[in-house]
Amino acid sequence: MPTPSRVVVLPSEPGPLQVMDLQLPDPGPHQVVIKQFASGICHSQLHQMHRKRTGPVVLGHESTGVVLKAGKQVNHVAEGDTVLVTWVPRDSAHASRLADAATIKLPDGSLAASNNVFTWADHTIADEQYVVKVAPDIDREVTAIIGCAVMTGAGAVENTADVKAGDSVAIFGVGGVGLSAVVAAKTREAHPIIAVDLDDQKLQFAKQFGATHVINAAQVDAVTAIKALTQREAQHSMTREPVSGADFVFDCIGVKSTMEQIVPAARTGFFGSKAGGTAVLVGVPTTTVELNAGDILMNEKKFIGSIGGSCSPDRDFPKYLNWYKQGLLNLDVMVTERYQLDDINAATDALTNGKISGRAILVFD
Repeated sequence: MPTPSRVVVLPSEPGPLQVMDLQLPDPGPHQVVIKQFASGICHSQLHQMHRKRTGPVVLGHESTGVVLKAGKQVNHVAEGDTVLVTWVPRDSAHASRLADAATIKLPDGSLAASNNVFTWADHTIADEQYVVKVAPDIDREVTAIIGCAVMTGAGAVENTADVKAGDSVAIFGVGGVGLSAVVAAKTREAHPIIAVDLDDQKLQFAKQFGATHVINAAQVDAVTAIKALTQREAQHSMTREPVSGADFVFDCIGVKSTMEQIVPAARTGFFGSKAGGTAVLVGVPTTTVELNAGDILMNEKKFIGSIGGSCSPDRDFPKYLNWYKQGLLNLDVMVTERYQLDDINAATDALTNGKISGRAILVFD
């Protein structure tokens, strides 16, 4: 029997998001139908909204919920299980097949596509590989952002960069993803942990999560400020300048200006002794970028990408839930705004205009 669902749909033509009453089909062999409690509102959905498309799209890729129905070949979750939904396969290394992206039939007969999953809906249907079973007593709202914001930021620090104790870290952009990166850097005992943003309120907010220094890039040159905080007088680069810059610099925004700042902000190499630092692109880029190849070569720096925090959800989500339980990851503070489904356009407008200091979520009745 189909499951009624209210779903946010991005139409083919430019215009506001629409909330539609739809019917979800019964799950296929590898699918589950989920009643949702809450969903994160991620900045990457703005990119989808502004991008050209050939058909309608359904959005959202992180949530909490409970399984209502499970397909015949689904064996890691069952009806009644509490789950986190994410857009990264829960264990790609051991998957026996390629996970299917969700699609949904609209009233006019057209199909709305998703980027793997859709969670801006009170009910969703998803391939079981995007669903992670969790304890039934978790907070049903704030943990919704683990499926993207937390894993993307924290995973970039832990999995992609493998930051060690004593490493210096700079993080450009301290929204939900950047704050999660700050938390992970703190758990790894990095120092200093430098938060960079254009908003003083966000920078002060980042201090609550472990930032030891803050830089307002609207007021000072961020690269110069990072270098001043990380200078090593006893070490010298190939050009005989004191080594400076952070060991790891994370861009959690992905705009041209920040992508072009993270390489020069990374530590210069200690000539003849130690390679330079690493710039990590975490935010979704929307433009091309020009890099100083001479700086990368002479200082042996690295520029690398981190998609979804290089996470394996089955492995990493229990850890992040434990961080929350222990008070290391304060999701109650990180989630700063809550919206109802019918307010989705107001929510995306607020995100577009920089009015969300942490992470916003949709809460379903």
